[in-house]
Amino acid sequence: MTDQPTRLVLHTHSRDEVFADERESIADFSFNSTVANVFDDMVSRSVPFYSEMQRMVCELARDFAQPHSNLYDIGCSTATTLLALDHMVDSHVDFVGVDNAPEMLKKAAEKIEASGTNRSIDLVTGDLHSGFVVQDASVVTLLLTLQFVRPLFRERVMKTIYQGLNENGCLLLVEKLTSEDTTFNRLFIDHYYDFKRRNGYSSIEISKKREALENVLIPYRLEENIQLLRETGFKSTEVFFRWYNFCGIVAIK
Repeated sequence: MTDQPTRLVLHTHSRDEVFADERESIADFSFNSTVANVFDDMVSRSVPFYSEMQRMVCELARDFAQPHSNLYDIGCSTATTLLALDHMVDSHVDFVGVDNAPEMLKKAAEKIEASGTNRSIDLVTGDLHSGFVVQDASVVTLLLTLQFVRPLFRERVMKTIYQGLNENGCLLLVEKLTSEDTTFNRLFIDHYYDFKRRNGYSSIEISKKREALENVLIPYRLEENIQLLRETGFKSTEVFFRWYNFCGIVAIK
C-alpha cells in the first residue's frame, strides 16, 4: 500500500454557483442538498493547495495508522479524504466517517460504492455539538471542521478525540485561521480572495459567501489551536502546512 499515489476522488462535474445569483437573499451557510451537490467543486476551488494538503494528510496518516485499529474522519463530507486514504493506509485499518449533514453522507456513500473499495468504511451521523464517539483510533482527521463548531464546544470535541485515540495516535487538524495582527489578517484575507478569483469566483460570489459564513465559521488564531491541543493533553504538536490563513497541524497523543 505504501507505494500507491494519493488519488482524490472528486465529482467536479457539478460546478459551484451557489452564490452566483445576485437576487437571492443570503442565509447562514448550511451543508444542505444544494451545497452537497457542488461541494467537491466548491472545496477544490476554495481551499488553497487542496490536493497537496490531502496528500500530506494521507502520508502522515499512513505514518501513524496501526493495523486492527480505527481511523476516523470527523466531518467527512463527501468522503474525498477517506477515499484518498484508502489507497495509502494499511488495508487492516477500519475507517469511520462522521458528519452531521445527511446530504453530505449520501454523497459520501455514493462515492464509496462507486470506488469499489473492499475496506470497511462506516458512515455515521454525528453532531459535534451534541456528542460523538471515537474509540480504538490510531488516526483522527479533522479537516476544515473544527472551525464550524461553536467555540463553547471545541474543548469537549478535542477531549472526545483525545480519549478515543490510542497511545502515540495522531490527530491531523486543518483549519482556516485568523490573526491577532490586523495588518496580517487583512493582507492574508485579501490574498485568499485573489486566489478565489483566480479559480473563477466573482466578487459577488465571494462577498455573499463571506456574509453567509460570518456567523457559522469562526476561526481561531494558530496559537489558540495549539493551546487547545496542548491543554487537552497532546504531547507533541507541529505545523505541517501553512498558506496565509490556512494551516495544518499534526498532534501526537
